[in-house]
Amino acid sequence: MTVESALKPFRVLAYIVGTMLLVLCTCIVLRYGFGIDQPSKIVSPIHGFLYMLYLVATMNLGMKSRWSWQYIVGVMLAGTVPFLSFVFERKVTRRVETELAASPA
Repeated sequence: MTVESALKPFRVLAYIVGTMLLVLCTCIVLRYGFGIDQPSKIVSPIHGFLYMLYLVATMNLGMKSRWSWQYIVGVMLAGTVPFLSFVFERKVTRRVETELAASPA
């Protein structure tokens, strides 16, 4: 498996996790602001599972791209802040594409 093949799952999961985190934040508002518990009981475990997949995809891409551990952890933590996973997805994609273009084929 190459860096190119590890980039696509990372990108897909970054968008999915970012979207699910926004949905989860809405469910938390419903739960604690309006007393509607059911949506958060459904969305929370789904988001948790998808976040674990995001961590695996990030680790896979980071190891193949030979990133520092600090950078890998930073990208992993980006999935915990609303909208930040979208920002980091673009940043990581540009970094990987730049590294691929600079490396001799």
